[in-house]
Amino acid sequence: MSQTLQIAIGLYSDKGHKEVNQDYHGIHVPKEPQLSSKGVAIALADGISTSDVSQIASQSAINGFLADYYCTSEAWSVKHSAQSVLSATNSWLYAQTRQSHYRYEKDKGYVCTLSAIVLKSNTAHLFHVGDTRIYRLRGHDLEQLTEDHRYWVSNEQSYLARALGINQNLDLDYRTQTLEQGDIFVLATDGVYEHASPQFIVQAIHDSAQDLDVAAKCIVNEALAQGSEDNLTIQIVRIDTLPSRDANALTQHLTELPFLPELDARMEFDGYRIVRPIHASHRSHAFLAVDKETAEQVVIKVPSTELRNDPAYLERFLLEEWIARRINNPHVMKPCAITRKRNYQYIAMEYIEGQTLSQWMRDHPKPDLKTVRSIIEQIAKGLQAFHRLEMLHQDLRPENVMIDSTGTVKIIDFGSTRVAGLVELEDSDSPAPILGTEQYSAPEYFLGENGSARSDIFSLGVIAYQMLTGKLPYGAQVSRSRTKAAQRKLHYDSARTEKRPIPAWVDEALAKAVHPDPYKRYEELSEFIYDLHHPNQAFLNKTRPPLLERSPVAFWKTVSLILAVCLGLALYKLHTLT
Repeated sequence: MSQTLQIAIGLYSDKGHKEVNQDYHGIHVPKEPQLSSKGVAIALADGISTSDVSQIASQSAINGFLADYYCTSEAWSVKHSAQSVLSATNSWLYAQTRQSHYRYEKDKGYVCTLSAIVLKSNTAHLFHVGDTRIYRLRGHDLEQLTEDHRYWVSNEQSYLARALGINQNLDLDYRTQTLEQGDIFVLATDGVYEHASPQFIVQAIHDSAQDLDVAAKCIVNEALAQGSEDNLTIQIVRIDTLPSRDANALTQHLTELPFLPELDARMEFDGYRIVRPIHASHRSHAFLAVDKETAEQVVIKVPSTELRNDPAYLERFLLEEWIARRINNPHVMKPCAITRKRNYQYIAMEYIEGQTLSQWMRDHPKPDLKTVRSIIEQIAKGLQAFHRLEMLHQDLRPENVMIDSTGTVKIIDFGSTRVAGLVELEDSDSPAPILGTEQYSAPEYFLGENGSARSDIFSLGVIAYQMLTGKLPYGAQVSRSRTKAAQRKLHYDSARTEKRPIPAWVDEALAKAVHPDPYKRYEELSEFIYDLHHPNQAFLNKTRPPLLERSPVAFWKTVSLILAVCLGLALYKLHTLT
């Protein structure tokens, strides 16, 4: 049975010799499935002594982080989720200062330092700004993992270079640490670490290993005894057990369900009645079915018979429905609502009356540019819904795009989708597999690299090129080019021909979208779509024909003028010599 993440916690906070404790701390250990999908969050904030409202900033920062982080999408990575939340908190604190009578004295406004850890799967994600600190204790080695953002004017005078709320834009440190069972993380304010020695902290934690609260209080008391005059707060977190690297709490319970028997027309199960087969591949089989409660037509997808003994494949198969439930977009296929208990392994999706883009291209071998633009733009809108949730489709191809009877285009297959928030649960040492179809996969996948939004843009560019030309921009050479040197030799075959006289600037937009180097492609889908509709001045300058082709009369007039001027100068020179 797979283990879950389990920790032991110790904490203590004291106002010390001050009237108000401007420190604030918090920790949240959620239950499953959030324990696996979002992890454990620990945070510590320290107000600045020059401010009378800094304790409000500390409390708001910690409470906001612990609440809002768990409201972010499960598809988002820890980094994206935490940075988004902390950036919003920073903006709010900065606005509070700007609206108060401290607007011209930032060091008296709503400002605090912050250190936070998110423990997810086998990784610790560290976020830090200011001079609170995070340490890691392994054995008797106490290592400081954060850097103090403090600028020293002299040996006795310094000020904060970075903090929450001090500037409009947040400059936040981020790093990750691979977890080991028994690791201990210590979060402390300067009132603690400047007066309690590292040796004392290590010894206190080992002496009170069974009660980390006692260890935390002992360390704070030592700092007070050594002359600390600041607020004092410390958090101690020990990793007792780690989850298995292949554990995936989001789909594990579904993979334990039995497989359906071989399906045929009129068979019934879980409130569905099979009508007919729709599609079969090595990855899955799809059937048209009717929901007997609602009489609605649905698509039932079941795992491929050949791959049913592959746990990783089954988790990815069931992940498709999880992904669909998190995307609400008219250009992405929707899942069916779960209203009954599921007794078998399958997924139920909406039925789209129409045809695949692949079939549409066979029926329309020479579509006009306006139609191609419309279809590509709709696909791009669906892809943008993926990208906003830090998802990469990774297998965009004509067979995975449907056009319904109204002309609406929808992306229908998510079996290869990469979800940033779930990648963090996997073994990062494993090589990135090529999950997409080779003809449409970006070149970087064949180098063993992870893709990006630019990789999906490459696939979309290939589809647009194929719709206009009936072929692929590099033929079959991309999948054979598995080194950077080979990829640099790839030659883009222009989409412009005598039979298909598309504008030169459209051809340049296609060439940029499918460039072998991802950093020379479009960064955003919106940029590509805009350039398909509007002439890019850079492309016009690049593709502008010579004057002789644009206007032969103007060309020869210009040549004649230049020759006349030259002749006049020659005659004038000859006249002066004689």
